[in-house]
Amino acid sequence: MPKMKTHSSLSKRVKRTASGKLKRAHAFAYHKAEHKSPARKRRLRGTTLVSKSDQKRIKQLLAYLK
Repeated sequence: MPKMKTHSSLSKRVKRTASGKLKRAHAFAYHKAEHKSPARKRRLRGTTLVSKSDQKRIKQLLAYLK
């Protein structure tokens, strides 16, 4: 049976933490940023973890992500 392929675009957007969780950037951070408040832009600047409801689906797409 052939190997599974890693979804390459998703592997560029998601990184794995040391404990095995998935880390991602916030959405809605930069497009039309001049209309967003400074506090909102500050909150969107960092990273966050992938929600539990999406983890199983994303881990299947990232078969060999280290």
